[in-house]
Amino acid sequence: MSDLIGNTAALDEETARADLYGLLAQLYYAPPAPDFLASLRAAPTDAPTAGGFLEAPWRELVSTCQALTDAEIAAEHEALFGGLGKPEVYLFGSHYLSGFLNERPLVQLREDLAALGLARDEQLPETEDHFACVCEVMRYLIAGDDVAVANLTRQREFYTRHVQPWAHDMCDALAAHPRARFYASLAAFTRAFLDVEQQGFDMLD
Repeated sequence: MSDLIGNTAALDEETARADLYGLLAQLYYAPPAPDFLASLRAAPTDAPTAGGFLEAPWRELVSTCQALTDAEIAAEHEALFGGLGKPEVYLFGSHYLSGFLNERPLVQLREDLAALGLARDEQLPETEDHFACVCEVMRYLIAGDDVAVANLTRQREFYTRHVQPWAHDMCDALAAHPRARFYASLAAFTRAFLDVEQQGFDMLD
């Protein structure tokens, strides 16, 4: 974690992007492990360039993590995303795109994943349109070894079809939820990072 934020200037930009997608996937998928939260609380909060676009939301995320216990963060994850029946906040793209789970957007995502040579691990309970899952796909498209798949064209195509259309709505839902503290801060950081991603993809035109 400290390497990611503290030494960003020394990192390859693509590696940093992949690491951030991996970070988001881990934070959204399940309550973070204690050692992970300890690293987050100790992470530097100053960007290499003062006033960087991600600096303020990152500092707020770290500060919120420092203000909460591991148990409080785990309880918040369970209250927002877990439990029986309808969750307080959905993390699935199909919900935001169609109003229902397991609808046409998920079918389209599966078709595109198959075209990339990717498939869901059958042992995972979550469907492929979970936000953590699409973040993991983006991480692979950035850091994967197969240049026929891991390239900017594929990244932009996947992001435009399966992240951009709904991720901001998810962040808005989290930010507005009265029980969200850590995950409201995470949503703000997520939105800022995705805005940077969108700007980068727009520059490819």
